[in-house]
Formats: sequence, C-alpha cells, structure tokens
Amino acid sequence: MDAMSVTSESAPRILQLPNSVINKIAAGEVIERPASVIKELMENSIDALATRIELEIQRGGADLIKIIDDGEGIHPDDLPLAVAPHATSKLRNADDLFHVRSMGFRGEALASIAEISKLRIRSRQADAAIGSELSVDGGVIQPLVPCGCAVGTTIEVRELFYTTPVRRKFLKNASTEFGHISEQFTRIALANPNLHLVLKHNDRTVFELPATQRLQDRLELFYGSELAADLIPIEMHRDGSRIWGFVGHPKQSRTTRKHQYLFLNGRWIQDRSLQHALNEAYRGLLMVGRQPIAFLFLEVPPDAFDVNVHPTKSEVRFLDSSALFRLVLSSIRQKFLGMDLGGVLDASRFTPGSSLEQVPVHDLHVDERESSAAVGTGPLPVPYSMERELSNWAQTQLSDWQPEANASSFALREAPREESLAPSDDDREPGPLARPSGHADESIATSRFNSYLAPRDTYPSPSSEFRPFPGGPPPILGRVLSATAPLPAPAPATLHEADLPTTTATGADVRAMQVHDCYLVVETPDGVHIIDQHALHERIMYEQFRRRILSGAPEVQRLLVPIPVELTPREAALTLDNAELLAELGLLVQEFGGNTVALNGLPTLARRANPEELLKAVIEKIDSQTETLTRRDLLDTLLHMMACKAAIKAGQRLSPEEITALLDQRHLCDDHHHCPHGRPTSLKLSKMELDRQFGRLG
Repeated sequence: MDAMSVTSESAPRILQLPNSVINKIAAGEVIERPASVIKELMENSIDALATRIELEIQRGGADLIKIIDDGEGIHPDDLPLAVAPHATSKLRNADDLFHVRSMGFRGEALASIAEISKLRIRSRQADAAIGSELSVDGGVIQPLVPCGCAVGTTIEVRELFYTTPVRRKFLKNASTEFGHISEQFTRIALANPNLHLVLKHNDRTVFELPATQRLQDRLELFYGSELAADLIPIEMHRDGSRIWGFVGHPKQSRTTRKHQYLFLNGRWIQDRSLQHALNEAYRGLLMVGRQPIAFLFLEVPPDAFDVNVHPTKSEVRFLDSSALFRLVLSSIRQKFLGMDLGGVLDASRFTPGSSLEQVPVHDLHVDERESSAAVGTGPLPVPYSMERELSNWAQTQLSDWQPEANASSFALREAPREESLAPSDDDREPGPLARPSGHADESIATSRFNSYLAPRDTYPSPSSEFRPFPGGPPPILGRVLSATAPLPAPAPATLHEADLPTTTATGADVRAMQVHDCYLVVETPDGVHIIDQHALHERIMYEQFRRRILSGAPEVQRLLVPIPVELTPREAALTLDNAELLAELGLLVQEFGGNTVALNGLPTLARRANPEELLKAVIEKIDSQTETLTRRDLLDTLLHMMACKAAIKAGQRLSPEEITALLDQRHLCDDHHHCPHGRPTSLKLSKMELDRQFGRLG
C-alpha cells in the first residue's frame, strides 16, 4: 500500500501549459531562423497591399530585423491583438481555410516572434493624424503609445531567440544566416515583381529592386544576363488552372535543384510530384546528375488545394495532383517540341587552324561564356574554356605517351622483355609517377612497379617537377602550358580494322579496337574486356592530379586583375562564408558588392580553367551538402571536376597509339576498375560465356 502511494505521488500529473510556454513551442515550429521572420513579415506587408518594402538586417538577423512598408497600416485598437496568438483579420470561419487568398491566415507569426525577441511595431493608417507604437519584450506587452510615423507599418525585431538561448546557439554565423535571408528575399521578389523592394545588411544596400511588370527583369538581376537569355517562356491553361513562367534551355543546367522555383498563387512551395514532372519534361535532354532550371507559376482555384498542412505553408495538398503533374509536363514538352534545341557553334572558341575533331563532342552543344581575364603575366592568345583546353592537352599527351618499363601489367605478363636498357637518371627519381627514359632491367622494373601497388604514405615534395607524361611542360597541375603557348594538336584520329593495335607493355600481343568511338574492346587470355574510354581516362587523370596536389598545398596563381564573378544571393553568401576554406584550395575571393565576389587567385593546377566555372562548381558543391565540408572534400570535388574535363570524351575517335597508351596507363592506377564517380570502367565477358552463348559447350 505504501509502495503504491509513493508511485502514485511521484507520477507526473497532466497540467495546462502557460501561454508563454505554448507560444515558445509554436515559435519553434514557425520561426526556425531569421529568414523565417523575414518570410512572415514580408508576407504580412504584401497582405497589407504595400507597394514598397524595405528590409534592414544587422549581423545576419540575430541582432536586428527591421521591415518598413507603405501598406494600409494597423488600427490602434488592433495592435495588441496583432501579437496575440490565433488573432487574424484574414479568417472568419472554418470554411475560409479552403478559400485562402492571402499569404497569411493563422495569426501565429507575430505572436511567436514577440515571444522570443524584443519586438516593436509602429503603424499608421491613411486617415489617422498620428501613428501608434506597441512594444513587446519576451512576450510581455507594454502599454500602447502614440508616435509620429509615415503611413504604413514598421516592425523591429531585436535579439531574436534571446528568451530561448539554446535555440540561439544553433544559429549559424552571420554570412550563412544572411544567405538564407537572401534566398527568402529572392523568392518573394520573383513572386512579386510589381513591388519595390530594398534589402540592406549591416548598413550596406545589397538590393534595391524597382517595381517592374516583367519577371525577366528580376531574373536577369538575380541570375545574370547569360542565364536570362537562355530562358524559354511557357504558358498553358487547362481545367481552370494556368501555368506560366520560364524554363532553362537544356544546355543550361545545374548540379542541384537550387534553381528550381515553383510558386502557387504567388506563394513559394515545394512539391515532389511537380518536381518529378519537371524532371520528366527534361528526360533525355540533360546529362545524368544534372538538374533543370525553372521558374514556374501555378494559378489554381483556392478550393483545389489545402495550404494548411505545413507550419511554414511551404507544402500543400492538391485535390487533383495528377492533373497538375500533366499540366507541368505538357506545358514544357509541347514548348520543346516546337523548338530547335540544338546548340550554337561559336567559331571564336576555336584556335586558328584547329578542326572540329579537336573539340570534345559535347563541347559543340554548350554555349559557354568564355573568360577573357588575364592570368599570370600576359594575355591569353585566344578565348578558351577549361574543358576544351584540358581535353586537347590530355589527348595529345595520350598520343605521345610511351609505356614505362615498370608499368607493365603483372596480371597479363607472360614473358619478360627480350631487351633491357640501363636505367637513366630520371629512372632513379622517387615518386609513383617518375618516368624512366629507357627500359630498366626486368628485376628493377618489377620491383619498382610493385612499389606502385603498395600503399604510400608519402608523395613527391612540392618542389620536385611532376611529369605524368613524357616530354614537354608538365600539365595543368603546375607550371603547365605557358599563357602564350598554342594548344597542342592531337594525333590523327583514324582507326580501321586493319590498324588494330597490339599492346606491348604486357609482354604479349593483346589486340584492342574502338567501337562507336566510345568503347574499347580488348582481348584477354580468358575472354574480352569492354572498356568505357572516358571513364578509364577520367580515373587516370584523377589519380595523377591527386598525387600532385597531395604532395603539398596547392600553388596559387594570383591574378593581375581580379575577376568579378556574379552569383546568386545564396551563393555569394556561401562564398564569403567559406572564404578561408576556399583559400586553402587556392581560390582567393573577397567581397565585391551585391551578389558579386572578386576572384583574386586560382590554384595553379587550374590556371587555364575558366575561373567563373571553377568557382561556381565548388560553390554548388558546398551548397548541395547538408554537412560542413572539409578541405579534403572540396579538394576532391575540384579534382573530380578537373579529371572529368580533361578526360577524352565518348564519341571521340582515338588513334591506335592513343588506345595503346590508354590501356598501358590503367595499371598505374590504384583502382582502374571504377571512375572517380564510382561507375565501372570496364565489363568482362569470359570466353566460357561466349562459348556457352554460341552453343560450343554442348
């Protein structure tokens, strides 16, 4: 009995939570970070029919968020109700929930904000002589006082989350938080081009967007004239719904969905079904892993969807989602069917005397913006792109490559070489890619090649010259091609059945041929290997680049003239936020103004690369990660990209000598069975399987 009494007395009882606790819980659902406050307050201003909204931010919104609008204002008697929970002017009964035409309707936002900050509201209506001011300190409402102010409403939010210090600790640094604020600002600016919008951060004007009737003006301002020029307008009406907006030309794509904006009746939303429809519309038009660009606006009757299913109203439930799926899919596909989506070939992108065979196949279908900035000490002879430059160099080096005595394949070796030459001085150089000028004794070659296969803890010192291929200057990894040197031309790309090469590095005749200018079919003692030429060469280039970079910190080529790089608001904030990490990669950036950053230096390994493409690729990688990236992660991303750009392409014909060189070099890789992205480089078809397919096994 006593035990039962103790248990009964110690059990927690159900209690009614005080309003302050309830509001703090509600605030945790609605207000995640300063950007959430921006969203709620700007939507309130839009509902108040404002034509001009100005935002002032201090220290990423943690210290101050101030919004000034010229809307209808709030009646003095309504100001205390404005910060009360579930008090709103936009609903009168439950049926109104299914006919919502305003941005807000729950009456939760201001009450939640007032509970976790120091809030001050000043407002005046057009027919009032003076305004009214209401202050709320951590949920405690102060008496209403008269004040002088312009028609409209001004709201100040100071020390956000000061009543919930644990939540405040979870805020990121000012640059990251302002990046989220910029993204919210961008969404509202795109959905409301008719509004005059101003965004200031730390007393500096980041955006001042005059009202316009053309969405294209906003798109060009946020994303640049190049992307805006490649946007395709779409519009379709069906069953009382309308879709309109712009989608990117297939040659314009991104690695993430950050450039996909979907708006429903003026509200930014996320919907997996509609995103799937967008991807289906681009099926077959984009490379694997690339995402389309889209700015789509849906206009749907309010009773055809429910917006009251998510705390931030970013997700909705449609009455007929399949109909909207078909609407999105049809509108884009029909537009594409009526267009010529072929790329434009820009003759200025080729060096004098070069031929089309020198350019990667997919390079002819991408209208890239070339960089004309000076790198190093002199101007470049012609416009260039990173992909063409690396591809031409890589193919030429592949043509000229000679197999090393120590690079023979132990798996296929049947007999030692008949000839052997004394090792040269170069042969005695340490390092996994040091190249002998002649053939070493077989025992020496075997010993040295085995050392390549063993795990290595050290790499050549940064001061040693790195030459993964014989002759000529080292590649883009160091002091590669001089800024004024012409691009090397590849060997003639012809291949006939009679010219099938035989590899000699293995000590046995191994026949190989190229099919469809994409795959290599190689004879082996027990069958055949089918090799993806791009995937294999990409792995070879990746490991050579990686070995060089791991030997020391990347060398930096400072630019005589900084290169301005225009980014999206979020990308610009991420770039500045990760400036120190980028500097470790050799990318030196600093703030330039607005969404533009100044690029002051490049890693020497990428000195011939398009600086803008290079920086954007790394920033896209940062933006796509949910966890903080380390220097090694970013470095690996850079090397993956460089290797992919440098490798020979599918559809690129190789000479017999190039095929032989490619096959010989695969054994210098730690793992030549997979490309850096994890795809297989080769498939094996055994002779037994061939015999079985042809019925030779009885």
